[in-house]
Amino acid sequence: MLKSHHNHKRRKSVSVPRTSRVAVATSLLLALTAGAAFAQALPAAQENHPAVRRGLQSEAITILTLQKAINLALDSNLDLAVARREIEATQGQVVQAQVRRNPELAYSLEDRQVQSRTTSVQINLPIEMGGKRAARVTAAERGRDIAAEDLNVRRVEIRAAVVAAFFETLAAQERVALAEDSVDLAKRATDAAAKRVAAGRVSPVEETKARVAEAGVRVELAQAQSEQRSTRSRLASLLGSNPPRFTLVAGSVDEFPTVPSFDNVQQRLAASPTLRRAQLEVERRRSLVDVERSKRIPDVTFSLGVKRPNELQRDQLLFGVSVPLPMFDRNQGNLLEALKREGKAQDELQALDVRVSTDLFQARERLESIRDEVDVLQRDVLPGAKSAYDAATIGFENGKFNFLEVLDAQRTYFAAKSQYLKALAEAHRAAADIDRVLGEFGANATQPANKE
Repeated sequence: MLKSHHNHKRRKSVSVPRTSRVAVATSLLLALTAGAAFAQALPAAQENHPAVRRGLQSEAITILTLQKAINLALDSNLDLAVARREIEATQGQVVQAQVRRNPELAYSLEDRQVQSRTTSVQINLPIEMGGKRAARVTAAERGRDIAAEDLNVRRVEIRAAVVAAFFETLAAQERVALAEDSVDLAKRATDAAAKRVAAGRVSPVEETKARVAEAGVRVELAQAQSEQRSTRSRLASLLGSNPPRFTLVAGSVDEFPTVPSFDNVQQRLAASPTLRRAQLEVERRRSLVDVERSKRIPDVTFSLGVKRPNELQRDQLLFGVSVPLPMFDRNQGNLLEALKREGKAQDELQALDVRVSTDLFQARERLESIRDEVDVLQRDVLPGAKSAYDAATIGFENGKFNFLEVLDAQRTYFAAKSQYLKALAEAHRAAADIDRVLGEFGANATQPANKE
């Protein structure tokens, strides 16, 4: 069985439900359904599985790989569309921040008498002082950078969620196959017990026990199928298509994700999109402080125009300069608020750094712990359980063991296999959590079985 597992790791295979996974050469009943699903390659699984054969005929079946699932999620996720709209909106803020203040055209009429009437026309040109425009543009650009980083963060989160949901679905698909194997063997045992009862070789109680055991494993199958439907639904919702439009998920559930070293994690943590977003927020708040500080310096308005008194019958040149006197309003309140919000952003960055680091190293520790668990299951538990299961099956067929002994060995093996699949699914979830924090696509998650 371990040899089949190793072959399965080297050859990307489709995890599909099989009529039986037990291949016992000496057993006539099991020889009818022999086939080790974990050792089958993708083409063989596609060719032999009844659902795939029907799909090849009707072209209605869809096999979903990890890479295809990630691409579908990134293409169809509405949150990404919202983030892109935000980038477009913040670009408008940058454009607006770059424009200069409009000049003002003024017209005045003095006196109602025609002889003493005076008409004036002038243009007032405000000049921003203290670097207001440059500070305003910088703050708008930091807002645009934050929107772009929000899009990147969302991409990373979606990918991590898809990876975790994909391998949960793959493990659930395998557990359904195991439950179907259990039902198949229980049904065969029930038939064998019925024949022995008919032949008078055993008590009818044996047949009753066999039927009760068969009913129990059918309940386990129903539970596994329900879990599979739930995981498929969660995966489909991430792909933007619910109910699911795929029939099978294709991949190698046995492939264990990479456990990054502490040094590697520390080096990559600085580039975390979550932390980068918080750093950009600090920079934006600092730019807003500069904006409010620049407002303390008053702007200058230059005026140029023409004045024509009717009494003189000639034009007179007008030129003026106006400067507000910052005697009361020096923008002190807005500046104080901007300074405090900058301090708040820095505190939030420090708190986020601690929280992200803790979550990251916990995920890494969890991944390393699961790796040890999987190693023990592969090396010690699964081979022993499989050997006892095969021996009990052969003994039952030869009349040396009763059905309860076979059932006990079967449940031990299937429980170990289920624990193994759950551990692998949890490992991929932990690896996806690491990727979500570090933000590097595919750095830890298991690579897809078939790359498009």
